[in-house]
Amino acid sequence: MRGLTWTVGSTRIVDDVTFDVADGEFVAVIGPNGAGKTSLFNLISGLIRPTAGSVTLDGVDLTAAPPHRRARLGLGRTFQSSSVFPALTVRENVRIAAASRGSCLRLWRRASADRAASSAAEAALDDVGLSSHAADLAGTLSHGDKRKLELAVLLATEPRIMLLDEPMAGVATGDVPALTELIREIHRAGRPVLMVEHHMEVLLGLADRVAVMHHGALLAIDTPARVMDDETVQHAYVGEPL
Repeated sequence: MRGLTWTVGSTRIVDDVTFDVADGEFVAVIGPNGAGKTSLFNLISGLIRPTAGSVTLDGVDLTAAPPHRRARLGLGRTFQSSSVFPALTVRENVRIAAASRGSCLRLWRRASADRAASSAAEAALDDVGLSSHAADLAGTLSHGDKRKLELAVLLATEPRIMLLDEPMAGVATGDVPALTELIREIHRAGRPVLMVEHHMEVLLGLADRVAVMHHGALLAIDTPARVMDDETVQHAYVGEPL
């Protein structure tokens, strides 16, 4: 992204943010509440249009592209709130995502008829450890398992980059280590990750670099250790736990 800016009235919610996520890299985005982190994700994923700046993926300019085109080009995202279909089974949630990749979902045929989509769904469920829950209704899962399902849905679309917006939000403390390890394994498989998260202990074990936002601007971007030692960053977090 280059010079990404979003202005509402006279207020700059996101202010001239520029940085890259390299192939295979894990970049975490942190900042005090109201720093513009989710707004940045909304700009990258196309939910809102920037006032200025650009977003590119593999050299393709996505700035004017709608969210569904960005997704098909490989930009995948999860959200802070659970976004699964509760009345469908776990398998059906993932199979629909797999079938939608490349516009292969056809209204006149059942998604289950698409063997490739079914195979991709089963592989994604296995990757996140939900194969044993495949026939369960998604709405019956624990919150931690719903987060795993959201990751499976994302994996089934074969994203080039994964945007994870506070994947630990609402997850029981005891489930955080397992979910952290799952995200680590997904990243090790070769996909770059851009993640917003408040749990610093989670980020320190995952991120190659940490981007710090404050009042909509990029305050710093560096290794976790250097960011933690940065006096400017510490000052921005007065009253907020690092």
